[in-house]
Amino acid sequence: MTTLPLWQAEDVVRAVRGRCLHEQSWSADGVSIDSRTTTQGDLFIALQGPAHDGHDHVSAAFAAGASAALVSRQPMQVPPDAPLIFVEDTFLALQALGRAGRDRAQGTIIAVTGSVGKTSTKEMLRLALGAVGKTHANRGSLNNHWGLPLTLACLPPDANYGVLEMGMNHAGELAELSALARPDIAVITTVEAAHLEFFASTEAIADAKAEIFVGMSESGIAILNRDNPHYARLVAAAKGRGIKKILSFSKDGKADAALVDRTVTAEGSAVNAVIAGHPVRYALEARGMHLVQNSLAALLTSFAASGKAEECAAALAHYQPPKGRGVSQSVALSDGESFTLIDESYNASPAAVRAVIGVLATIVPAHNGRRLLVLGDMRELGATAPALHAELASAILAAKVSLVFCCGEMMRYLYDALPQALRGGYASDSASLTPLVAQAVRADDVVTVKGSNSLKLSLVIDALKSLNVVTPQKIAS
Repeated sequence: MTTLPLWQAEDVVRAVRGRCLHEQSWSADGVSIDSRTTTQGDLFIALQGPAHDGHDHVSAAFAAGASAALVSRQPMQVPPDAPLIFVEDTFLALQALGRAGRDRAQGTIIAVTGSVGKTSTKEMLRLALGAVGKTHANRGSLNNHWGLPLTLACLPPDANYGVLEMGMNHAGELAELSALARPDIAVITTVEAAHLEFFASTEAIADAKAEIFVGMSESGIAILNRDNPHYARLVAAAKGRGIKKILSFSKDGKADAALVDRTVTAEGSAVNAVIAGHPVRYALEARGMHLVQNSLAALLTSFAASGKAEECAAALAHYQPPKGRGVSQSVALSDGESFTLIDESYNASPAAVRAVIGVLATIVPAHNGRRLLVLGDMRELGATAPALHAELASAILAAKVSLVFCCGEMMRYLYDALPQALRGGYASDSASLTPLVAQAVRADDVVTVKGSNSLKLSLVIDALKSLNVVTPQKIAS
């Protein structure tokens, strides 16, 4: 069977209302906004970013195999007869191409948001729905005003399912994304204290998350977390938009997707649940109740979209956490011993940090190993930040962590709140903290690293990995 290209030249020109200096006859199999990841046959869109101008990288995109480029001016080092489409504003053109991608979509469009759990739920949906139909989802965490239209522009017209992660840190952002995506199903994983720098309360955060319903029709379906304190508020918001079908998931009590029991295994969790009246059992190679709850959301959504529970549940056995979100490795030391490294360095919020502390508590180190915790600041918490950082001490004590290492201005509040015996080391930045952690680690330790991405705790991860050979291991959080 011949696979049709994603875009023909004339369709792109029409969608973005562009102009061409020469006759265009190319086609594109993908869309890229980053020349470093552009591949053969992509349409490259030259965006003007806060630090870089894509027009400076058009020649690199063509060298990487781009079939054409969407620009607002003639790029340097690119011949005038190159396949270029000219527009007034390339960002608006990206949105227009995303809108055109949505307009021609034939499958069910699913939007996922939440204070935490967006990416893992999206990846679970990619697996679950991919087992029963052609499924397209955004790459990584491309979930903002650039990432969402890019994902829609890359959506194959014949895809059965499109899964779109949506992020925000200000009121009004999700309304715009939802209006562009027009989801058939919307999932809100949970509402927690995140981005409090920009919101007066968690109730205000719930209202901002409820903006995901803006682009939905009355025939849409809302999938909500019954265990969250803001469940009733979100139900009211969905009904206010005319949405009549509201489904819920829960790890406790009655819900459309309910956990029956969960057994912690060496690989993660063995789960017994009921999804829309269908009993299912499945393995999840990931530790933590928070991920079990995300799996309930994913399976309920998958059933609402496909009507198939067992096939979707079985597919979750292949779930692996994304980079920086719970990937675990066994790091070999020079003496033949090893320690376990859990990489949670991508992002952090109070709920997410407490979740990984809970996961660390369930892992029993071998022999004389210890539980070590490396934490960086949780960002965008506003005036509540000092207290929210210090309050983590109680969870750390309950988890029987042996040593805690901290970096960042706000993590100093936690470090000072810990007993002296638990203080492994403090530094203002991750580069300064790295040698303190590397020197402390010993055989059989379990080391979890967590913090907001801007703290660059990946430096700690890279240093610990470089201690010796790294071997993949099936432990995830």
